[in-house]
Amino acid sequence: MPTGGACEVVLLIDRGENTWECLVRPGKKLREGAKISFGEGELTGEITQVLDNGNRLIRFSYEGIFLEQLERLGKMPLPPYIKEELQDAERYQTVYSREVGSAAAPTAGLHFTPELLEEIRAMGVAICYVTLHVGLGTFRPVKAEEITDHQMHSEYCIISAETAQTINRTKAAGGRVICVGTTSCRTIESWAGEDGTMQEAAGWTNIFIYPGYRFKVLDGLVTNFHLPESTLIMLVSALAGREHVLAAYEEAVREKYRFFSFGDAMFIY
Repeated sequence: MPTGGACEVVLLIDRGENTWECLVRPGKKLREGAKISFGEGELTGEITQVLDNGNRLIRFSYEGIFLEQLERLGKMPLPPYIKEELQDAERYQTVYSREVGSAAAPTAGLHFTPELLEEIRAMGVAICYVTLHVGLGTFRPVKAEEITDHQMHSEYCIISAETAQTINRTKAAGGRVICVGTTSCRTIESWAGEDGTMQEAAGWTNIFIYPGYRFKVLDGLVTNFHLPESTLIMLVSALAGREHVLAAYEEAVREKYRFFSFGDAMFIY
């Protein structure tokens, strides 16, 4: 920091030309033009813009490969309710994670192991994958009095041609499309046609799914138990109905289920 103090920088979105949109703490002292040094100066950054949402654009300078510098100097960002550092960072990754870019893991997928995925395939279930770079806005509570006034942050998502074809074949044959996590659900619902067909696509989405939404593709969902007043619990309520979801949560609390990232999951349809 300019004052010589410590600060925290969370990289959110790659804006190109070595510039990232970042969440910074403490924000008051990190104004436009401020310079930040990481490690022994192997990685430096300059704040080029303070955005309306309070995030900063930071242009980084370094030698070598940026991601290698991050892995060496940085730490994996974890939700605030995880109090201890993970001994193995892979524990906060799904076994099928491939692309770098999310601010958090799609945690419903943490329940799956390679062995379980093979068992599912052996049952005749086709497994396909989507990419969505989860943003912090997904987890922010809804504070607006009217639900329609809540603004979702945009997140980048990708559907491959292979995934689109698999979904279309499944629906045409009368099968069901089951999403693992709200992340996967939001991805396919963002790019589905009104007739429920899919095609290869990539781009930004700020889809907000809440009760009253008509699902175009999804038939069922594996999902964690989420925080009250979150957009995620609203999505779940849109699928299962508010009363059913409240009953499930009452059962979860009564039986001492685990919530959040490493918590229990439910299958709803």
